[in-house]
Amino acid sequence: MLRHHTYLSTTPDGVEYKHEHHEESTMRPATISALSNEDQISDAVLSVTPTGDFNPPLAPFRERLSWALYDFANTVFSMNIATLYFAAWLVADLGHSNTLYATVNGIASALVVLSIPVFGAISDATQRRKPWVVGFTLIACVSTVAMAILGQTGLPLIGEGVTVPGTRQLLSPGIALFGVLAAFTIANYAYQGAQPFYNAMMPELVPVDHRGRLSGMGAALGYVGSITGVLLTFPFFTGAVPILGTIPDRVIGFLRSTVPFTTHGGRVSTFVPTAFLFLLFSLPLFLFCRDHNALYGKRRVAWREAFRDVRQTLDEAKRYPGTMRFILTSFLYQDAMGTIIANMALYAIFAMGFVKGSEATLFVILTVPAVIGAYGIGKLVDRFGPKRTLSWVLVSWIVLLFSMIVAPSRTVFWIVGACIGLIYGGVSTAERPLLLSLVPDVEAGRFFSLMVLSSRAAAVVGPFVWALAVDGLTPLVGTGFAYRAGVMTVAVGMALALWMLRRVPDNFATTVRAQ
Repeated sequence: MLRHHTYLSTTPDGVEYKHEHHEESTMRPATISALSNEDQISDAVLSVTPTGDFNPPLAPFRERLSWALYDFANTVFSMNIATLYFAAWLVADLGHSNTLYATVNGIASALVVLSIPVFGAISDATQRRKPWVVGFTLIACVSTVAMAILGQTGLPLIGEGVTVPGTRQLLSPGIALFGVLAAFTIANYAYQGAQPFYNAMMPELVPVDHRGRLSGMGAALGYVGSITGVLLTFPFFTGAVPILGTIPDRVIGFLRSTVPFTTHGGRVSTFVPTAFLFLLFSLPLFLFCRDHNALYGKRRVAWREAFRDVRQTLDEAKRYPGTMRFILTSFLYQDAMGTIIANMALYAIFAMGFVKGSEATLFVILTVPAVIGAYGIGKLVDRFGPKRTLSWVLVSWIVLLFSMIVAPSRTVFWIVGACIGLIYGGVSTAERPLLLSLVPDVEAGRFFSLMVLSSRAAAVVGPFVWALAVDGLTPLVGTGFAYRAGVMTVAVGMALALWMLRRVPDNFATTVRAQ
């Protein structure tokens, strides 16, 4: 059987991959030397930066836009399920504790800790990321639909927006609750699991000096997705649209009769529409993106080697100065952000006195600044570098979290929230280029997986710290003070992250001087 062999050839334009036909030979691991000798990657001229990273030409605009649209798709899920509706449904509507919600979140994060680095090592061995993104996305969508089915066939139909309170007793409440929590855990795990593979696709699409812009475009579209997701699902919740008001009964009746498991209204009726939107806006990536450097041919998946590679990735991180420190930094700030965002709806209801359901309007309005901020921060990344930009973002987070704690009224809370929205996308916009500046592109998948491992390991702890602060202090000092104490734990995490970031190398300045 004939196959293409590839090797590097220096040209006036950079480094070109040459292909020749040879008889098939023994396959080697997907190291840089293997890529340069034996595996079909691309026919395009691919330059290399002075630091050794691949510096590909711009991919077609359709492919770049399709990649960025996945940020739009997955933030529909993160806003509706992980942030807005599920926690409020479980705690405010069904009356369960913050600790129960923290438990299922922690289990999902623990599953990520155990499995994603292994998947990342396998992905880097074949340089194939897209299949993992597709697979995890489909699992998340199916599990979200299962949450809606189980929630409406065994649990009480109560809470804000429910038109016909009661219970459809097809399942016992205990079995239904267990099923809902299991489905949420799987959906949350799959949503998180797609992220490192999605991030690792970026360096194949743009040159190094365009990464900040593409990352910023993805983050900006992500927050457009957050707004769109709330606007399109909220009618299934209350029969109205945030800001615009009530929708005619005839229109609501048509929507709820068309989309299954939305008839009764309430937060549980938003789950199926969310799954549909997540899948719909993921389709451009499914159809138009590809793995540019995929290694073709039948390849043995070395499972034992993959497990060992997790430990090897930790060892190799020491070879790239600042990488391990940055991953530990992400452990702190990603956990802090995840904790506050996951509990923001509950904070608005119980600490700031928002009427149940009105928190959705708050999230829509506060997300608008995030669209502007994410793309603007992407420009700052390209001009000043990802480390300096991320430092500014973390300082802003600390100031705003303390402002939230002392906010005396809902008006002040709105202002603080708008400022948080402005900087929220800055973390993901800056951290992806920062990690890519620390490690070789060909190994990006493993290190993105390691970064997710770090942040998800913290996410096992963070929600429990929040739950212990809130549930433990509520009987002693009241709900409002207890929730503010929860925000204080988040602010401390951000401050520690800023301190850790100080000693991460700023390779942006080195790269600029070398060019």
